[in-house]
Amino acid sequence: MAHEPEVTTSTEGRDLATYDLVIRRAHVFDGHKALAGPHDVAINGGEIAAVSAEPLRGRKEVDAAEGWVMPGLIDTHLHFYDVLAVSDQESMRRFEEDELPGRLDLFLQHGVTTIKSVGDPTGGILETRAKIAAGTLRGPRLLATGCGITGRDGHPAATVFGGNPWARARFTGEVDSVRQMRDLVHHLADRKVDAIKLLSEGACACAGSPPYVWRNAAFPVAVELVRLPLDFLRAGIETGHERGLRVTVHTTQQAAAREAIEAGADGLEHGVTVEPITDHSLVELMLERDITYTPTLWIHDATHPDTRGNVKKVADAGVRIALGSDTFSGRGLFGANTLEEAELMVAAGMTPVQSLVAATSGAARQCVRPDLGTVAPGKRADLIVLTADPTQDISNLRALGMTILNGEIVVDKR
Repeated sequence: MAHEPEVTTSTEGRDLATYDLVIRRAHVFDGHKALAGPHDVAINGGEIAAVSAEPLRGRKEVDAAEGWVMPGLIDTHLHFYDVLAVSDQESMRRFEEDELPGRLDLFLQHGVTTIKSVGDPTGGILETRAKIAAGTLRGPRLLATGCGITGRDGHPAATVFGGNPWARARFTGEVDSVRQMRDLVHHLADRKVDAIKLLSEGACACAGSPPYVWRNAAFPVAVELVRLPLDFLRAGIETGHERGLRVTVHTTQQAAAREAIEAGADGLEHGVTVEPITDHSLVELMLERDITYTPTLWIHDATHPDTRGNVKKVADAGVRIALGSDTFSGRGLFGANTLEEAELMVAAGMTPVQSLVAATSGAARQCVRPDLGTVAPGKRADLIVLTADPTQDISNLRALGMTILNGEIVVDKR
């Protein structure tokens, strides 16, 4: 059932109330649906204090002029460090000093207030997360898995980082045994990652299974892969759950998706991309296990023609969808890619509201952050103000007037 926000409809008891910031006369998409009529949204500190159909008073007031207020966008799947340029300690230092701050700011400039890194060097991305949280680095709220975990010579170790051994050892975690899998998950949990990402790429290593060859236009290599062994997969998921962490699994084929779900995964990164979903029982299994499906159309749409149809099939069935662009350095623009992902979801057959839910409350659920993704009292004041209606035209996400992060106006384009 969709969350019903607590909306103040009377000024009783509030006649003298003055909030830190009030956004006045805005249409509101609350993360689940559009509220009827214009509202005032009040903020105290870093939290939403009230959503009222009646006027509210603020020490600072912003007239939305009957534009739209909605939760800041959440991108649940991206790779922040430059996988093409970081190849030793010096190049990593240069990236962190010269490139990182500007790329973080791009997200805010496009209305993205939370990002989730799912395969960056563990030490670097956690240090970046700490700097943002401490306020010494400006950027969106950052969540991170640390390195992605794969089998020996799996993706992305032997693919993206096949010619970059320095980065391979830091961006990926290759395991050769169940014990190594458990130890690595415990190590990441000890470092306080926000979630665990496992990679099960390609075809089953069993008789009769078709080979899977990894190809990506951004890289010159093609690598034949097999899936992560099932006992490794189960061990990673079980250990993550023992540590209270959500575990999602990178898949591309129906068989791999089923295997991940049956092993206990909480969500699928990419889902099914290289073939059409023909097994309806797989969709039923997603619903039964309450799986979140993150389609990453931005990276797969141009090269995998079945991806759009698969997204529509699972969305129409009621499977939970989370927005994740799979943004990585070298293509497109950070932040803008997130907006394109929302548009591609609609092009695939989702409604604008379904796409907005995937980018807000659905993404917050995927990240286990119930304080995010909803416009309601008590939630974090991560908001965007738009000058046009995104519930009718998803491209109106580009009509950004203001980005508010933790109650502070960080971008003002009015």
